[in-house]
Amino acid sequence: MKLSAALLMLFAAPAASIELTPDNFDAETAGKTVFLKMFAPWCGHCKKMKPDWDKLMEENNGSSTQLIADVDCTAAGKPLCDANGVKGFPALKYGDPSDLQDYNGGRDYDSLSNFIKFDLKPQCSPANIDICDDEKKAEIEKLQAMPEADLDAAIATETKKLDDSETAFKVDVEKLQETYQKLVAEKEATAEAVKAAGLGLMKSVKAFKAKAGSDEL
Repeated sequence: MKLSAALLMLFAAPAASIELTPDNFDAETAGKTVFLKMFAPWCGHCKKMKPDWDKLMEENNGSSTQLIADVDCTAAGKPLCDANGVKGFPALKYGDPSDLQDYNGGRDYDSLSNFIKFDLKPQCSPANIDICDDEKKAEIEKLQAMPEADLDAAIATETKKLDDSETAFKVDVEKLQETYQKLVAEKEATAEAVKAAGLGLMKSVKAFKAKAGSDEL
């Protein structure tokens, strides 16, 4: 039995769909400004965005300067998501593949399409140094002149700062959670002690006496 054309379209993956992983990232993004949806298949917001994002990938397929693509953070693309600090889904990132920025605009089709048309332009980078201002160009040239070992050491130093910051954040959050739980326990214990001391009965007696006094008038 043949499936109808509608069902075939429903189940078929978009022909222009590109899913990035560490294995194909460099080859697919080389020389391009990218717009990436980093997602989890189970995420409700990701499922809602999928039809519009698939359409955008289809419309911009074959561009020599732009790449609209997916990154599955639960599968082979997870290292890319981890490296770019993805905490929630979907996370939209754009710009130079080596220096992705957070996209904070609208997530409906028109907003995304307009961003691609009018704002997703080549970024200042080693691959596009001709569009950099003098200050950024000088910074890139300085880094390019560094010995490979020194550049690796500089990258490792800055990466360690991020890792240390993330570790400190998690430790402090755990402390806050412990403090919160302690405060909740103390609050609940106080409420139980006050109840056991008869506050409710005290209020009941006061209300009864007030009513009795008004009845006597």
